[in-house]
Amino acid sequence: MGSTGMEKRALVTGGSRGIGRGIALELAGAGYRVAIAHWRDDEAAADTAKRILAETGRECPVVSADLAEPGGAVRTLNEAAERLGGLEALVNNAGICRFAAVQEMTEEHIDRIMNINFRSPLLLMREAARLMIANGTKGGIVNITSSRAQRAYPGDAVYGGLKAALQRATESAALDLAPHGIRVNAVGPGATEVRNPDRPNQALGARIPLGRMGMPADIGKAVAWLLSPEASYITGIGLRVDGGLILPGMPE
Repeated sequence: MGSTGMEKRALVTGGSRGIGRGIALELAGAGYRVAIAHWRDDEAAADTAKRILAETGRECPVVSADLAEPGGAVRTLNEAAERLGGLEALVNNAGICRFAAVQEMTEEHIDRIMNINFRSPLLLMREAARLMIANGTKGGIVNITSSRAQRAYPGDAVYGGLKAALQRATESAALDLAPHGIRVNAVGPGATEVRNPDRPNQALGARIPLGRMGMPADIGKAVAWLLSPEASYITGIGLRVDGGLILPGMPE
């Protein structure tokens, strides 16, 4: 949602495969010039960039960086913005999903998930906000959370807890940035088929009220809508895209 008459440019972290790839493809299809960030996923990142070029005729810059490393998030945002020539949208999708019971989790487990799933989105939001404010850009930020932010599961104290924290940070950031015309929202996927979208898990899908698993494109369409002019009066929300998975009374 860049300034009128200007090209729209977006960075999607974790954009090489899975949900991030779905988001990148949907934004590219909506007219964005998209940059994707990844870590140690060169082949998949190149494939996603190649597909975007083939489908839209627009180059897709690829940034490789470990967001957990000191300076990684800042460098990623700055490199993407430089290669795109600006930035109207940031999608914080990168994350790792590891589970451990409280009595068994290690400091490494906590720190790695904390750094990638919570600390790096905060730093990326900060850098994107500074850039947008300096350029007078009324842009948008979308953080990818999870339905696990709203329902407790065994072994999920760190991952689910930090996704809940990211939703709360989204709401505060929305208040901070609203005076600058920058909207901040979150999308919370449920069970999403990221390994084999052509052959989704039918058994799991049958347990979801809408009768199927989510697809990366479902998440991508929600993100694209939140960044579009149609959602220009929406900020600070968490849009759950889970087919009704965690509605009250639904079985585990």
